[in-house]
Amino acid sequence: MAILIDPVKELVDRDLSIIEQLDLKLKYVANTHVHADHITGSGDLKTRLKIEDVQSIISESSGAKADILVNEGDVIKCGNNVKLHVLNTPGHTNGCISYYYPDGPFVFTGDALLIRGCGRTDFQQGDSGKLYDSIHTKLFQLSNDCLVYPAHDYKGNLVSTIDEEKKFNPRLTKTREEFIDLMDNLKLDLPKMIDIAVPRNLICDIP
Repeated sequence: MAILIDPVKELVDRDLSIIEQLDLKLKYVANTHVHADHITGSGDLKTRLKIEDVQSIISESSGAKADILVNEGDVIKCGNNVKLHVLNTPGHTNGCISYYYPDGPFVFTGDALLIRGCGRTDFQQGDSGKLYDSIHTKLFQLSNDCLVYPAHDYKGNLVSTIDEEKKFNPRLTKTREEFIDLMDNLKLDLPKMIDIAVPRNLICDIP
């Protein structure tokens, strides 16, 4: 049994190849939030495998449609060993969640906590104060050795730790007021895919 987190439409062929090579049965496609910069691969994966066998997951607070809507404290069980705990980590969007595996320990943070960065807060109900609080009161309370796997990284990094981000993240070592001021003045262009990606991701790209 396998869970695939934040699949991307353009990478579905790669994902299916790995699933086949490892002789896995994909049970869940779990999204951390409604992405604005790419279309989820959830729909293609469900269609190309067996739509009734693969279940899509997203947070109830996202306002999106999926087979399973999750909330804080829910546990996603896959096979005999994997139990992912759902943490509400809003701020980048209202519906952001992180998936925490305490037996690792590791956490999949989506676009909330990135490696030496964090998600934007200037669209899709973004809120800088909420994001700061989510990271400091939820993610930074995990053990220092907990591995951090974000949805993506612009510099080719794959993994960090909670301890590293607490010490070295240039945005999150600031005070809450400094963080809000910084995030409110980034003046970045909107993601190029936002008008296409958001509507499709609100239905997990399932017709």
